[in-house]
Amino acid sequence: MRFMVIVKATKDSEAGKMPSTELLEAMGKYNEELVNAGVLLAGDGLHPSSKGARVKFSGNKRTVIDGPFAETKELIAGYWLWQCKSKEEAVEWVKRCPNPMPGESEIEIRQVFEADDFGAEFTPEMKAQEERLRAEAAKKK
Repeated sequence: MRFMVIVKATKDSEAGKMPSTELLEAMGKYNEELVNAGVLLAGDGLHPSSKGARVKFSGNKRTVIDGPFAETKELIAGYWLWQCKSKEEAVEWVKRCPNPMPGESEIEIRQVFEADDFGAEFTPEMKAQEERLRAEAAKKK
């Protein structure tokens, strides 16, 4: 199972405050543990929402909204993509994580949909297309 592990933003991360050397070192060691365990698939920190944009969809209309965005607690400061046997395993890994922010912070864990989760509506042709696109994307890295 794949899990998106989401580091929630804080006022400091939204202000662009960079992590300390100590936190960067601790996260580097933690990421190394994840790699050695075969858990880490991808992960990065994100710039504050002031450097981002949202695209709002309403039928065929598209509206671009530039950041910053107001609700800090709903924003993402970073993420990992993990391969774990269960949600419980992902929770155990998160519990070992250094606190990603000064003070209080929160990490959310969400399972990633796999092709089989979509049922019969996701036809064999669609599955084949997804596999082909994943393979092509991996080659371009």
